[in-house]
Amino acid sequence: MDRHTVELAALGFQAVFTLLQALVYYALWHRQRRPYFATWASAWALYAMRLGCIAAYIQTRGEPWLLAHQAGTGLTALLLLLAALQFSRGLAWRRRYAWLALAPIAWAAFAVYGIRSMMVAGVTSAVLLSSVTLWTGWVFWRHRARAQSRGPALLAATFTLWGLHHLDYPLLRAYGSGVLFGVFADVTFIMLAAIGTLFLVLGEGRRALEARNAQLEQLTRLLLRSQEDERRRIARELHDEAGQVLTAVKIELDLDGRRKASEMVARALAQVRDLSNLLRPAALDDLGLLPALRALADDFARRTRLEVRLDAPDAAPALAPEAEVALYRVLQEALTNVARHARARRVSVRLETGPQRFLLSIEDDGIGLPGPVVPHLGLLGMNERVSAIGGSLRVANADGAGVRVEASIPVAAPEEAAG
Repeated sequence: MDRHTVELAALGFQAVFTLLQALVYYALWHRQRRPYFATWASAWALYAMRLGCIAAYIQTRGEPWLLAHQAGTGLTALLLLLAALQFSRGLAWRRRYAWLALAPIAWAAFAVYGIRSMMVAGVTSAVLLSSVTLWTGWVFWRHRARAQSRGPALLAATFTLWGLHHLDYPLLRAYGSGVLFGVFADVTFIMLAAIGTLFLVLGEGRRALEARNAQLEQLTRLLLRSQEDERRRIARELHDEAGQVLTAVKIELDLDGRRKASEMVARALAQVRDLSNLLRPAALDDLGLLPALRALADDFARRTRLEVRLDAPDAAPALAPEAEVALYRVLQEALTNVARHARARRVSVRLETGPQRFLLSIEDDGIGLPGPVVPHLGLLGMNERVSAIGGSLRVANADGAGVRVEASIPVAAPEEAAG
């Protein structure tokens, strides 16, 4: 097999490999509709076409093939630069940019048919491609400094080395020699560019997911705050409006000596007060977290006739309102689950306070969990409240019997820590 055949086969392999690269970028564009992916796909497709043109020129020595190769080289360089600017700066396509495509075509025609110098055409196209490739690498270097990601770093190094490699054609080797080396180097750089793009896409996806999670967490905090405000409003209306009306009716019935009707109204009044307290405990707003937790535990023990032991300090560091509400609701929901499902006799509640975090644990001596924890509305609500303020919730079987619920709450709320 002669040298020309080997070189043509190598160029064909590189062209196929580059077309695959173009298809990858096209698939990324089709999936995400990012304009720079479409531009990269066009650049790689054009790069593959110019390889076919130089292969045809080596075979036939026809000047039209040389013209197409030189023009394709310049257009590929411009497309690579455009893709980099679209990615790093959000550059939008304008129709006037299409006029720039005339410059490499006109220069290629002048070099091939005017000067009629293969050396001039080759050197100018190589210098143009090298300059733009180095510029592309510089764009990614700058983006790397902002993004701190492996994708832009790999792309920056790849395009920088590739830009230097383009100069070896006119400066280090005579025309027609070292084609195999050039093909091997180009395929390597193309592969590295593909890997860098993969890291780039994954990094962007991760950052987008993190931003979306942050937005969801913020929305959750706002929803929970709005929910508590609405609960407070309804509780106040129940206490102030319905409670006062029922109290007035009871007094009238007592004065009229209608004891049975008065007792019925008293029960209704007690239910309204219990409902008001469940919606928004007055002790939490009036007295603070520790008295509210003690009142909740005492009320639960009175209603269910279960033994409830609360171990809490006499004083504790101040918490953000959202954190106090979260701890209260965790205890409230955990005690409700004990009454409904645990078949327990005793419940142990412990609150540990510290300068950084609060730890609330609720443990019963019931039947425990029959299997893995199945999220339900109450458990999801507890978890959402705790997660929204940067805490963590753990529900599992206790060491002996029953269920243990642990909520760890930071002393500073996320928005306060950020401020």
